[in-house]
Amino acid sequence: MHPNLITVFGGTGFLGSATVHELLNAGHAVRIASRHPTLPATLQDHPRLEHCRADIRDDAEVARAVEGAWGVVNAVSLYVEQRDLRFTTIHVEGAARLAREAQKASLERVIQISGIGTDIRSPSPYIRARAEGEAAVLRACPSAIIVRPSVLFGPGDAFVRNLASLAALPVIPLFGRGNTRLQPVHVTDIARASAKLCADEPPTQHTFELGGADILTYRQIVTLVLTQLGRKRPMLPIPFTVWHALAAVASLLPNPPLTRDQLYLMQQDNIANPTLGSFPNLGITPHSFEQSLPDCLPPH
Repeated sequence: MHPNLITVFGGTGFLGSATVHELLNAGHAVRIASRHPTLPATLQDHPRLEHCRADIRDDAEVARAVEGAWGVVNAVSLYVEQRDLRFTTIHVEGAARLAREAQKASLERVIQISGIGTDIRSPSPYIRARAEGEAAVLRACPSAIIVRPSVLFGPGDAFVRNLASLAALPVIPLFGRGNTRLQPVHVTDIARASAKLCADEPPTQHTFELGGADILTYRQIVTLVLTQLGRKRPMLPIPFTVWHALAAVASLLPNPPLTRDQLYLMQQDNIANPTLGSFPNLGITPHSFEQSLPDCLPPH
């Protein structure tokens, strides 16, 4: 076992790549485990970074990816099902496989990235799969740490980019009346949290719900984006029943711009439970959405 080697599954994705950077900054050696054998361009020659081709659906590849590591972070995520990629395959079976192999390899730290709002009773297959995945991970590795972020934002993110694209419309459609409360969290803060959780001293909590510094309604978030872009647009409330009908049609497309799973998430508040582990427990002060927004918007 390498004394401080952390394997990051999904280390080439939006959250995964940020996690790799923060782990390296914290002094860890990092092994990126992904299906695509490429390292980030900015880290090609880093002396403490290696890559391992690994598919979370394959027992042997997962076992090789965690071999000799001290800990593992699972940042693999699937938002839209495809022919050979299903929510259950990735978020339940894959997560359980990784936890099981980590337990066999006696890893000291296993971190499963999930999301606020997971619910085994949800009508959304995605939300149910995240909840089932958490339970499967804990059955395979009872000492695993569950990290549930709120909606992620940061430079290059899909959340702010999609909101900015709406500003080109003459009228901004809202989900319902736009009153759903969100707690957008900067991707770097979640990455820093994972690095903190990989410290030698184990945390006292095993479930963390992590939201940003601001709790905002969806309408307020849209207003902030429009203000930052210097645009004024009227907003039109649209019932969720209409959105679900539109999403059902969009699901026929290869890459739907909107899914019913996203709508189910938007129908309930997405804020951290204060009784669970939080940023203060990790000594982290999260970014403000409003103050960080200028750095996240595309050039205009």
